Amino acid sequence: MIKVNSDSQITINNINVQIIRKDIKNLNLRVTPPEGGVRVSVPRYMDDETVRHIVVKKLPWIRKQQIRIASQPGQSLPEMYTGESHYYFGKQYLLDVIERHGRHKVELNNNSRISLYVRPGTPAEKRGLVLTRWYRQQIKEAIPDLIQKWEPIIGVKVNEWRIKQMKTRWGSCNITASRIWLNLELVKRPVECLDYVVVHEMVHLLERCHNDDFRAYMDKFLPHWRLHRDALNVIAL
Repeated sequence: MIKVNSDSQITINNINVQIIRKDIKNLNLRVTPPEGGVRVSVPRYMDDETVRHIVVKKLPWIRKQQIRIASQPGQSLPEMYTGESHYYFGKQYLLDVIERHGRHKVELNNNSRISLYVRPGTPAEKRGLVLTRWYRQQIKEAIPDLIQKWEPIIGVKVNEWRIKQMKTRWGSCNITASRIWLNLELVKRPVECLDYVVVHEMVHLLERCHNDDFRAYMDKFLPHWRLHRDALNVIAL
């Protein structure tokens, strides 16, 4: 049989599907925690279009598994109490909840603790929103420098970028508008992971599909990109 090129990636209904080709006889479909990513191990001769047809038929099952993963205890909302662990660009911090009158704010202290200042009686949900707003501001401050760094290297221009919570994707790219979206959760991952996702989405302005040309661009601009991609899918925070 004719062998197809190695690993690839396709997108179906906004779900990124990683295709891994091996010396096997049968297709193996998995939905992996913590983000509900989809991986398909297939025989080497199976092309992307064949995989696409199979995955489309399994979409209801995939959605069900993603919901199950998202509802697991490890994915529950933080309780926002003093001593609770939180992450900021890959480093673990302990939370200090400090009740006092005045404006809510967040500060990093001694490179090991996050101080959350809230008014007395502020519920956990509101505390979480305060921390989330702080996270959003921090990642917003980090992204412009990364885009400015990579634009001349990759040779593209990003017209607009935005941040939002995503369940199953780390980023996305609107090629027509030259707009990239980045997952807010990247603020909790190592900076190298954020760098990788920014480059990944910017490379889509050169190549729409996750094909050999796309991987060649990634190899050229960020030779260790696969390590960062794997870290995103392995590290559970």
